[in-house]
Amino acid sequence: MLTRTLRPTSGVLLILALLALWEISARLAWVDSPNWPPLSTVLHALARDTLTGELPARVGGTLYRMAAGLTLGALAGILIGLAFALIPFTARLFGAVVELLRPIPVPAVIPPLVLFLGLDDPMKITVVALTAFFPVLTNTVQGVNAVEAEAVAMGRTFGHGALRRAATVILPAATPYILAGLRVALGLALVVAVVAEMIAGEGGVGSYLVLMQFAGRAPEVYATIILLAALGYALNRAFVAAERRAIHWWFAMGRQES
Repeated sequence: MLTRTLRPTSGVLLILALLALWEISARLAWVDSPNWPPLSTVLHALARDTLTGELPARVGGTLYRMAAGLTLGALAGILIGLAFALIPFTARLFGAVVELLRPIPVPAVIPPLVLFLGLDDPMKITVVALTAFFPVLTNTVQGVNAVEAEAVAMGRTFGHGALRRAATVILPAATPYILAGLRVALGLALVVAVVAEMIAGEGGVGSYLVLMQFAGRAPEVYATIILLAALGYALNRAFVAAERRAIHWWFAMGRQES
């Protein structure tokens, strides 16, 4: 109990110590480089660009592309995952294609998508959707396979057809697995959205980061990285809170969040 209580505090103290070390190392010139500004300078740049509206506008664009791609990829992953698990023929027909595409690195997918979709939002949203698709698909298949046969048999006993059993019995039982896949996809979606903006784009946090790098403005570069770290953490914590509300019965059975 004591270890569990101290764990979050210890993590916060470690982060604060590292930030203090950053400030001291820059002020005392322990790192002899013009590209290692003090933390206070970085935070000033972050506050300035936030108050001017530069960063909020770019964060909004990134979150829009991330959310759109995540939604499309998750819906496709759930639907195709259900089809793979419930209709063996579809898994035999398309399973090899999925396994062939899944290992392809995301940056390798961007150039051909640029040729077909251009440099605007459709390309970036598609990249995010492809990234989110695979973890949701895999977890959906695992969740459906983990549904107890007795629950499916009970639905059949009550006269539920295949579609109704899938909607009222199988999908709710597989929801914890699907949400676990969504949590993985959420983190990947933010990363990929920023990467896509860095490679091809004029808006968003990713393109801002590249612009600051080329301009040699180190405080703005580090400020953007800090912003992305905080944004990723906030999204994850918000998702965990929503997950606990959505499947409170799962945690009531003694399950622990990852």
